Amino acid sequence: MTAQLLAGGPVAEAILADVQVRVAALNAKGVNVGLGTILVGDDGPSASYVKKKHETCAQVGMVSHNHNIPAEGGQQALVDALDDFNRNPEVHGYILQLPLPDGFDSAAALAMIDPAKDADGLHPENLGKLVLMEDGALPCTPAGIVEMLKFYEIDVKGKNVVVVGRGTTLGRPMALLLTTKNEGANAAVTVVHTGVPNIADYTREADIVIAAVGRPGTITKDMVKPGAVVVSGGISWEGKKLLPDVNEDVGEVASWITPRLGGVGPLTVAMLLANTVAAAERANP
Repeated sequence: MTAQLLAGGPVAEAILADVQVRVAALNAKGVNVGLGTILVGDDGPSASYVKKKHETCAQVGMVSHNHNIPAEGGQQALVDALDDFNRNPEVHGYILQLPLPDGFDSAAALAMIDPAKDADGLHPENLGKLVLMEDGALPCTPAGIVEMLKFYEIDVKGKNVVVVGRGTTLGRPMALLLTTKNEGANAAVTVVHTGVPNIADYTREADIVIAAVGRPGTITKDMVKPGAVVVSGGISWEGKKLLPDVNEDVGEVASWITPRLGGVGPLTVAMLLANTVAAAERANP
């Protein structure tokens, strides 16, 4: 068996095409949709991610705003940037690029974001809405994975899904999202993590495996049952080389698998812009 590829590009293009139409409709009302980014320090991958977000904004007609804060700038400089975006009516949604350098309080910073402008869906209020199954901004990568599964017509309802990882940006919200009654969800979800010694006992029984660890090669061929769908959501870097959580040889037994490059990544950016245009629509009904 050779797995079919869950390429993120076509899915992201469909999402961004919808975003572009909605941006144009707001432009016609005199509203210039604005996305803000806050980058702290000079981490290479983080800077590349932010650059890509601004480039994509331009493609769909959004205006982008940015605060670059040096690593030695301190928490107060970050607080000032957050306050500026909260007050700026031209910024409809914004993100704080994570991870932050040592010495910065990520939790305190995320809590300062205006929930109505939370383009990453990581403010405690929006995560609480996800728990309560209420409408709110969804974390971008989990929401993008759901859109990917829907795009490729992979049925999730009632299926046995194992999420490997429990982080607040991917694993935990991924599990919550898949248990909602929404389209593309309503699954039976098990969460395992590095504290579970027998992860393979769970993944071998799964119809869908979503890796969200950020540790290369966490999921190997022997951990996946034939015909399973395997999504690598977590990544790490070796120099400039991106390393997924899932070994490439998993494609020999899976029915569908994300590629090493061009899998979930494009969807994270697309969902960020989708959250931003939704925030602009709420602010300008």
